Amino acid sequence: MHGTRTSAAIWHEQTRALNEQGHPTLAIDLPGHGSRSDERFTLHGATAAIDDAVRSCAEPPLLVGLSLGGYTALAYASEHPDLVAGVVLAGCSTELRGKPLTAYRAVSMLLNRSVRLGGDTWHVVADMLAAMAGYSPLADLARLRSPLWLVNGRRDPLRLDEWRYRRIAPGARVTVVAGAGHDVNRHAPDVFNRLLLDALQELRVPVLV
Repeated sequence: MHGTRTSAAIWHEQTRALNEQGHPTLAIDLPGHGSRSDERFTLHGATAAIDDAVRSCAEPPLLVGLSLGGYTALAYASEHPDLVAGVVLAGCSTELRGKPLTAYRAVSMLLNRSVRLGGDTWHVVADMLAAMAGYSPLADLARLRSPLWLVNGRRDPLRLDEWRYRRIAPGARVTVVAGAGHDVNRHAPDVFNRLLLDALQELRVPVLV
């Protein structure tokens, strides 16, 4: 699952590498993005999209999400432990709740109306912020029962609460990638691909979503 204002296309390097190793891989578009850009983003719609993909698999897959995709993957996995073999969360080690999120949403909507910053896609940011305003990844981490991998670029600003994630999920495998920023899968594709292959080997499942 991809981040805000991107699409399933960001996973090109991962899908190619994993398919070459015999791991069927499915990259999906979340509502409001890519092939579903005519829809509005909601957390319910995002988890429903994940559910459709997961249920299309012959066995529980490894979920992989970056940024917004990571938060939605976590929300889904915490509610459906029997349908998921494991979870890789990248670029989403920050609690989203509170006044900063509300302020960011208000400013983004104002800019979209006044100067059309971001063209016709900026509303996706406002929709995302509205959808995630009441969401706590820390609460879902506490409920998560699936094996967990945390992957962050060392320069990623969304590592702010990484220490809290480690405390709540002490069994998580944590990787901080030197030289990488927020888009860690694209900044360090070889490192990211190897981590996914190692996770699949550990879980001994063939499928990745």
